Amino acid sequence: MEWSDLKIFLAIARSGTLGAAARRLGQTQPTMGRRLRALETAIGHALFQRTADGFVLTDEGNAVLDHAERMEEEALAFERRLAGSDTQLEGLLRLSCSDWFGTYMLAPVLAEFTDLHPKVCVELLSDARLYSLPRREADIAFRIKAFDEPEVISRRLVHVAYAVYAKPEAVVTLTDGGAGLRLITMDTAFAEMPDALWLKRVLPEAQIAMRSNSRVLQAELCRQGIGLAVLPKPFGDQIPGIAPIDLGEPPPGRNTYVGYHRDLRRLSRLRALLDLVIDRLAN
Repeated sequence: MEWSDLKIFLAIARSGTLGAAARRLGQTQPTMGRRLRALETAIGHALFQRTADGFVLTDEGNAVLDHAERMEEEALAFERRLAGSDTQLEGLLRLSCSDWFGTYMLAPVLAEFTDLHPKVCVELLSDARLYSLPRREADIAFRIKAFDEPEVISRRLVHVAYAVYAKPEAVVTLTDGGAGLRLITMDTAFAEMPDALWLKRVLPEAQIAMRSNSRVLQAELCRQGIGLAVLPKPFGDQIPGIAPIDLGEPPPGRNTYVGYHRDLRRLSRLRALLDLVIDRLAN
């Protein structure tokens, strides 16, 4: 039995399909299927039930899952401990953040960091997924929600103010709870975010024209005249063709937190980047 096959087993168990697991590990779907069959042959049991909706763990698969996750944690702890002792300012550093934060807040800092440390390759993962620091899916993560993992070292980095934006020529009349106005807001999975709840309270009669979990897309829809959008000011103020408007009270701002695994606290390239980010962005 190969440890690398157990990594494939874990990816399939977490993703539910061969295709999603293959994308997660950067392998082809046929390779994933072949490696899974090899593992099942070595163990002598079917680990998944193949269904129309994807792969479902069998009883034997659930038994293997518990052991495989403990093996994974030990292997990752070993990797983190070795990485954390690296004193060279070179190598890969993987960051995770939202799309707008990476483009409008981190990009200038990363450009400066690259000039200072050209042997460090920064990989920026900018999407809504929360990448795992214990599993080393990311080395540093920037989030609008405080970290609750006990093995993660974190701090509040910056408070970001938000504003409502519209095309400059738009006529916004606040009557009857926003009746007649069109809004661009978060998708239903993020409907409980403070700015989305604020819009519902301040403009209860306004029409939801578009939903998206991407602030960049929200800004473009606003620029196209689809409706009003709540955006972070460091981002929205830089978008041509839209301008902040006053609805009588500002939308709630958000804190951004930065975190990294405690095993990486002595990783020199991580410390160098973190120090620069804090110096340029912290308030």
